[in-house]
Amino acid sequence: MVDTTTETAAAPDATTRAADRALGLLRVVCENDGVKLADAAKAADLSASTALRLLRTLEANGFAAKREDGLYRPGFRMVQLGVQALSHESLVATSQDALRSLVARTGESAYLSVAAGSTDGLYLAIEEGTHTVRHINWVGRTFPMVGSAAGEALQGSVAPGSFAVVAEGVEPDITAVAAPVMAGSKVVAALSIVAPSYRTTAEAAQTFGALLAAEAGRVFAAPGGDAAVVSPRPS
Repeated sequence: MVDTTTETAAAPDATTRAADRALGLLRVVCENDGVKLADAAKAADLSASTALRLLRTLEANGFAAKREDGLYRPGFRMVQLGVQALSHESLVATSQDALRSLVARTGESAYLSVAAGSTDGLYLAIEEGTHTVRHINWVGRTFPMVGSAAGEALQGSVAPGSFAVVAEGVEPDITAVAAPVMAGSKVVAALSIVAPSYRTTAEAAQTFGALLAAEAGRVFAAPGGDAAVVSPRPS
């Protein structure tokens, strides 16, 4: 009689290891704009043969795609899942704590915005400021990327951990400070503070920028971990 107890107990562990390897490899692919097999294997701490086998499985299921130049990138299925996960409703919910924190610490109105095409941005959510004189609700309004702090952040002109300051860019007598919200290496949104220019001194703008950069870094921080700490600096 063959004792299969050991084989049965080991199966879940083997399955878990395979899943961990595949997910680790997929993370490497998603965090790079095209990655070689050898580089992906090294980053995921896998042998080239194991990485190739897993990449072929991911490719067959639409989670990875091999370009003509031999580099691997996220596949159509991964893109679909990303779009669903970062739907506007989900993004607003994920950013709500950051918006509230910004208002609590500054008293100024804080916005979440996203790209709406290649030239415009869209104000998606607001946490209104507490000052008597404060910026009114622009949710649902589009704005030009060029000449706006949020636009600079959304276009990738502002590095992670940095911020942009633009005075009277979208509206007279208004100063905006914005920082990019990153998901991996991709800009997915911008957090901004919009306030009257007379109240936004150079010192205040630097303070706002540091707070924005910190909160933006926490939006998609890994559960149970901290966002990467970057010294905030103006763009």
